[in-house]
Amino acid sequence: MHKWRQTYGPVIWLKLGAVNTMVVQSSAAAAELFKKHDLPFADRRAPEVLKAYDFNQGTLGMNQFGGHWRVLRRLCSMEFLVNKRMNETTELRHRIRENMERWILEESAASRAQGGTGAVQLSRFLFLMAFNLVGNLMLSRDLLDAKDPESRLFFDCMNKVLELAGTPNIADYLPWLKWLDPAGMMRNMKKNLKITMRIASRFIQERLDDIKAGKVRDKKDFLDVLLEYKGDGKDGPDTMTEKNINIVITVNKDYYNLLTKLLQEEPNRPASKFSTPLLYKTWKITTPPCPSPCIYIY
Repeated sequence: MHKWRQTYGPVIWLKLGAVNTMVVQSSAAAAELFKKHDLPFADRRAPEVLKAYDFNQGTLGMNQFGGHWRVLRRLCSMEFLVNKRMNETTELRHRIRENMERWILEESAASRAQGGTGAVQLSRFLFLMAFNLVGNLMLSRDLLDAKDPESRLFFDCMNKVLELAGTPNIADYLPWLKWLDPAGMMRNMKKNLKITMRIASRFIQERLDDIKAGKVRDKKDFLDVLLEYKGDGKDGPDTMTEKNINIVITVNKDYYNLLTKLLQEEPNRPASKFSTPLLYKTWKITTPPCPSPCIYIY
């Protein structure tokens, strides 16, 4: 692709099956694109597997640009992407970090007690920490526990969902193959997504039951904001459906961007009694790398 730039210039138009793809390979062309042509390219083409259960319609990263996207973006910005909100999470971050470190030590000790090496699946504990931080920001509670079998199931299914979302699918480029699902990706996505949404829906149902019972909360969280949202009838939906709220809770790119931003501060904070250099190195490793110089627009 880089060699083609010397022959065809910094902007290349490719035909990948039925998908038209524009590749921008210079900062000047990218700046012009986002300055003068941002709206025509505002939509992001959702992979076929992310259309299972209309999953793409509940996320910021894959939703079509329009009223629903603007409403969801505005609510996320107001509730999460402000300095005041992030500063309020200091004690919460300390608690969730220490929980994760304790779980890791306990898991390692249990492994050694059974004659194992003491090695642990670090990604699972980082996921539990991330999801519990998001859970506290959204629902004011921890959602998963390291010792809960359902938490392990949720982690395994969510990992599979993310893996399938990032795996090339021939059906994306040859639409007439969608009904065949030759790689079985849609079937696997529906299977795993159904489990994750079933687990996440329980959290919403518990809140709805509390509302019906007349329980009053001292402080509103993001779930309250979503449940109480009423549109103006001009732009965006009239209300947020339970299915879309379910998807928002399950996975949303903005929350994990926020998580990364929050955890970048953690290595500079005082170490807890559980802390190890390994954990801090892991946080640094998981920070997203610099953007690629190439921009692919589908």
